[in-house]
Amino acid sequence: MAHAHAHSHSHYDAHDDGTARFGRAFALATVLNLALVAVQVGYGVAAHSVALLADAGHNFGDAVGLLMAWGAHALGQVRATERFTYGFRSASIMSALTNAALLLVGTGAIAWEAIRRLGSPEPSSGMTMMLVAAAGIAINGLSAWLLVAGSKGDLNIRSAFLHLLADAIVSAGVVVAGAVILWTGSTWVDPVASLGISAVIIWGTWTLLKESFRLSMAGVPAGIAIAEVRRHLEAIPGVTKVHHLHVWAMSTTENALTAHLVFPKGHPGDAFLVEVGHDLGHRFGIQHPTLQIEIGDGEDCAPDCAPAERHLH
Repeated sequence: MAHAHAHSHSHYDAHDDGTARFGRAFALATVLNLALVAVQVGYGVAAHSVALLADAGHNFGDAVGLLMAWGAHALGQVRATERFTYGFRSASIMSALTNAALLLVGTGAIAWEAIRRLGSPEPSSGMTMMLVAAAGIAINGLSAWLLVAGSKGDLNIRSAFLHLLADAIVSAGVVVAGAVILWTGSTWVDPVASLGISAVIIWGTWTLLKESFRLSMAGVPAGIAIAEVRRHLEAIPGVTKVHHLHVWAMSTTENALTAHLVFPKGHPGDAFLVEVGHDLGHRFGIQHPTLQIEIGDGEDCAPDCAPAERHLH
């Protein structure tokens, strides 16, 4: 059984070279968000504002998420071992799943408190809400900017970036709520704004939870249509059948594939496999294909089926 290995580094060199740079970005963004949480909690309690506390809870979840994303980003660079043959790439998927679950639990607690306060609303300081939330816009905007470059090629970094960007928008909502309270004196605006913020958080987090859960269960990553991959492989000259086709995510930046290609005319050679691997990476973002060539009618374990494995890894 012969093996041919072909690596395409174009998918991850920028990611590897930016490890230290994005590590610093994660560190600064985390410190900024933790400082913001402390300010929001202090002023939220002083101003009797559930909206500020809701925003603080969300920002604390983001700080935890940033720490997990940072750790997962670093673990993804650790070399594979004999026990962990894929390395620790999947840490980014586990990070996203854990972060989504924690955010949903925390947001549920905030929404419950907002509903309770709707029955007995308390006066809130609109000016305090506006000033503290404005600081949240500045800090979350800066934190998002620190990660914008990495968000283009790493789903783990992009999820953190989008979360921070959403935080800036949520803080803008708190500013609006503070202005309404300042102008009208309405006590119900704060808990209603909290419920609105919670709804926005749940909407975005639910999508993250579904995608991260799917990836953790070795589901086909978003953006890859398995039917299109199958049609592409079946259209290759000489291939009469494709079976045992599987596509899954190794991490939030790398995808893998295994497939059996029935090639009755004989093994097409290693150059063919390198070309197919390049096409799969270019068209579908699949960086680690493993293809098994079967000489025969394609029936598994049939006497006339002489599989010859070639691995593109």
